[in-house]
Amino acid sequence: MPWRLLRFALSKEHPEPRMFTAHEKLKPSYDAVIIGAGGHGLASAYYLARDHGIKNVAVLEKGYIGGGNTGRNTTIIRSNYLTPEGVQFYDESLRLWQDLSQDFDLNLFYSTRGHFTLAHTDSAIRTSRWRAEVNKHFGIASEVVGPDFIKKAVPQIDISCGGHAPIMGALYHAPGSVARHDAVAWGYGRGADQRGVEIHQQTEVLSIDVQGGKIKGVKTSRGYIATEKVLCAVAGSTPRILKMVEIDSPLYIHPLQAMVSEPVKPWLDPILVSGSLHIYISQSARGELVMGASLDPYEVQSTRSTLDFPEGLSAHMLDMFPFLSNVKVMRQWAGMADMTPDFAPIMGKTPVEGFYLDSGWGTWGFKATPVCGKTMSYTLANDTNHPLITGFTLDRFRNYALTGEKGAASVGH
Repeated sequence: MPWRLLRFALSKEHPEPRMFTAHEKLKPSYDAVIIGAGGHGLASAYYLARDHGIKNVAVLEKGYIGGGNTGRNTTIIRSNYLTPEGVQFYDESLRLWQDLSQDFDLNLFYSTRGHFTLAHTDSAIRTSRWRAEVNKHFGIASEVVGPDFIKKAVPQIDISCGGHAPIMGALYHAPGSVARHDAVAWGYGRGADQRGVEIHQQTEVLSIDVQGGKIKGVKTSRGYIATEKVLCAVAGSTPRILKMVEIDSPLYIHPLQAMVSEPVKPWLDPILVSGSLHIYISQSARGELVMGASLDPYEVQSTRSTLDFPEGLSAHMLDMFPFLSNVKVMRQWAGMADMTPDFAPIMGKTPVEGFYLDSGWGTWGFKATPVCGKTMSYTLANDTNHPLITGFTLDRFRNYALTGEKGAASVGH
């Protein structure tokens, strides 16, 4: 580290405040308790305090801030979904993303890159056209483009993909972006903390007190909390929390892995996704290639990575970019994807009065972080589902009113 920078870091004239307040003990009661200190939980706490004036809130985290899926995703942000509900929901999120750095006074490394969903078959082209028309209807910048357009944007790509799956076109979504996932959790956490919200890390929820169909409190590893409102925002751990309140859900949990390469000279500006090859790739501000694939084919609640994943992903990467054969993989990781049958989230009120759910995010939760905070804080404050989430409620499975987003999920991202 350069001496001038080290001298600044150690200087008492420029003290840097702690990012979050460390609270020694829990209060006896709170107006609301949020389980999960990831992006969604912290965003909900932030907007509860900022927009609704509800500041007596505790955010409980079994591990550490952003240690779950918020810190385990590949940071892709987009709104080119398939259903009217999904398009409007994610478009609002994309709008919120663009102002977050200013809101937090923190650099989130938000970068608009453009997003290509590659099509290798006639059916994929038809789905791309379908999505483009739905997007355009709601004012979303999406269009179907040909191989020449893709080659111009990414000259290094092999359009033939080694002859295995030639690229026939793509759905191009110009607003597609990336951001630094850790900074998003820190920004929401610091903003909530500054407004009076308490964030309690290393605090496990052991049980939830339900009496007469209503929430009465939460038992934690650090004591009991009285509250009448609880928001569950724990992604892959949702089934465990739902058992505490005796709610059934159609969620199933699959591991989702990703990996990054060693830093290389910047060459890839857009974000590329291939449903046929089961890969997606972008390049970070540090030069790393951030890569992912589809869900692991087994249902298990685990974040263990496997050797099979980088082997398979690397083979498909080399189909598109043969020149990467000597680039080294630096690290890999896994998260737990809470999937739903219709590939749309589960949000809002539940049969238990005072218990709210933010789950079912599968492979698409990071990009929804701001809008989830906005809509869930509204729902908690008013005990009424926000208009943007009426298509995502839990009772849609009982009423056979699914919101089919499978065609827009593409790959696990």
